[in-house]
Amino acid sequence: MWGEKDKKRELGFGQEFYTFLGKGVDFKGKAQFEGTVRVDGNFEGEITIDDTLIIGESAVIKGTITGGTIVNSGRIEGVITAKSKIQLLKPAVLIGDVHTPIFAMEEGVYFQGVCDMGTAPKLEAPIDNKILSNGQGKTIPKVEQKLEKKLETEPMGR
Repeated sequence: MWGEKDKKRELGFGQEFYTFLGKGVDFKGKAQFEGTVRVDGNFEGEITIDDTLIIGESAVIKGTITGGTIVNSGRIEGVITAKSKIQLLKPAVLIGDVHTPIFAMEEGVYFQGVCDMGTAPKLEAPIDNKILSNGQGKTIPKVEQKLEKKLETEPMGR
């Protein structure tokens, strides 16, 4: 009855650590978390997390956030840095700068700031040889080049 098996079931979140700062909680200062954290209250200061930070619709965060994955549905004012990705879900508001390799934003989200996704990936081929989204090549095919030369050499009006 009081064994380890019952304690895990009591948590309701499996074997993961899960921290919850509920609606109505006001926190000012510096916080460092392990595992998954959900914030639905107000937080002012610095958050550092090694895993996932979930920010609920009622949450308001002012400050700096550093973490692995950050999923936001609330309001953030500050600088966010994520090692994996940042995802903004409707009705999120983000006023501040973002630093992450992957940045996803749903329609209906408000974002004001700068997004830094690191260095651009190296291109495999020169841009001149790329295929455009409409299926056409960027370079002019030889048939069109011959036609252009023919039009240049023949006099007009005949």
